[in-house]
Amino acid sequence: MLERRDSYERLYADFRWFIPERYNIATTVCDRWAEREPDRPAILTYRGDGNADTLTYGELARRANAFANALRARGVARGDRVALLLPQCAETVIAHVAIYKLGAIAVPLALLFGVEALEYRLQTAGVRAVVTNETGADKLAAIRARLKLLETVVSIDGEGNGALGFEKLVADHAPHFETEDTRPDDPAMMIFTSGTTGPPKGALHGHRVLLGHLPGVQMPHEFLPQAGDRLWTPADWAWAGGLLNVLLPGLHFGVPVVAGRFERFEPDAALGLMEKMKVRNAFIPPTALRMLKSATGIARRFDLKLRTIGSGGEALGRETYDWAQDELGLTINEFYGQTECNLVLASCAALGVSRGGAIGKPVPGHEVVVIDGEGRRVKPGEAGQIAVRRPDPVMFLEYWQNPGATAKKFIGDWMVTGDQGIEDGDGYIHFFGRDDDVITSAGYRIGPGEIEDCLTGHPAVALAAVVGKPDPLRTEIVKAYVVLKDGVERNEELAGDISMWVRERLSAHEYPREVEFVDSMPLTTTGKVIRRIFRDRAKAEVA
Repeated sequence: MLERRDSYERLYADFRWFIPERYNIATTVCDRWAEREPDRPAILTYRGDGNADTLTYGELARRANAFANALRARGVARGDRVALLLPQCAETVIAHVAIYKLGAIAVPLALLFGVEALEYRLQTAGVRAVVTNETGADKLAAIRARLKLLETVVSIDGEGNGALGFEKLVADHAPHFETEDTRPDDPAMMIFTSGTTGPPKGALHGHRVLLGHLPGVQMPHEFLPQAGDRLWTPADWAWAGGLLNVLLPGLHFGVPVVAGRFERFEPDAALGLMEKMKVRNAFIPPTALRMLKSATGIARRFDLKLRTIGSGGEALGRETYDWAQDELGLTINEFYGQTECNLVLASCAALGVSRGGAIGKPVPGHEVVVIDGEGRRVKPGEAGQIAVRRPDPVMFLEYWQNPGATAKKFIGDWMVTGDQGIEDGDGYIHFFGRDDDVITSAGYRIGPGEIEDCLTGHPAVALAAVVGKPDPLRTEIVKAYVVLKDGVERNEELAGDISMWVRERLSAHEYPREVEFVDSMPLTTTGKVIRRIFRDRAKAEVA
């Protein structure tokens, strides 16, 4: 845990890791709290009327123990892969804890996946059991005959369509289970990359990954846990952002976690949840924050009790940063990481580490720099690739059964992220895009994030994606694909106005020379814009 210091410099210099020789995630997120304070709230499931169903640590331990016994009786053993195809709910937490207790490997998957995406991930991981609901069981039924290793499907909605009933299994097995004695490097979970730059890969993490996340959670949430803290995120718990930035750290610290996931992010519904559930600490991805920003004045209609907001997954941008200070009265603490090595850069306004347009500085315990293609650290102000030095407790063990891809992830002892950034003279790192996302125009290297953020500040724009379109004169021009707010009429005059909006607020080389209106924005299950679709579309237009 981070111990409070009076400056970032002292906090970083004084920090030391303590990773025990034996460690299992289930011990700290469940067992120790169940022994000390069995009635302490662990999960608060939002019902929509302001009330919540409470899962205590004592009940979590009893039900997780019973489910671990049930899985073991079905042949699930240490090292086996068990997929979770579930929304935010108490059963998701129970299943996670049971899997860790067994020494098995949790494979969280998003319910939004179609059957082809599911089949690819289940086949790749060699999944032996799946815990899901009725919707997931229906999808699995269509592909189960092709999943030769899949032996058991359990549904939280009861028996049917080839699935066993979750509650019956829990009721039929003993609520006592001795958690497997695991080492920090023993595999605990496999989280698939989003696949924005190629086929998804299974990033395998050891039990130590949770301990590695703790400083990166505490820094943007300004020394969590504090009295009255309560966590929530709209991010799917199947994503590293939802699971490792909120759910498991919250359970580790004994901070209640609100379960309340919507089919799609709606500003009114999200703000209503935070008001009724008295959320104090929220992780809200940039795309969701931009949707809040586009609903002008909406936040002021709600009585929010927020102490901290953290944001990551994409570049936040200065306009959204400024909007939050004006509208919410809070400084958004931006952070950075990726599935393979998460929460390694962060901001913390309480320590004075906060700068609009910058991710932040290295989280204590992590060495993060900007390097060139040879693995050499570049000078401040020079563009390069963000990299993290190994060993690092938050870093992945390997890509599942893909040693070639694992090797390509490193230059010497630097794990390369594939993300372009710049370190300024004060030690802040600015992220401006994936390697594939960076636009080269008339000699300038342009990141799409800041332009997209600026575009969503326009009163007519709901969402935007920016890509480079091939151009014989400039190499590429900046092109924006824009989703307008409801009721706004598309026309050439509006397109020109949107383009000039960016030119006046950013610079003459960054404004979109083409603006095209689209009906919807393709997003990954983690809420990131899939720019690859628009890049391909822009290339096809030229061809």
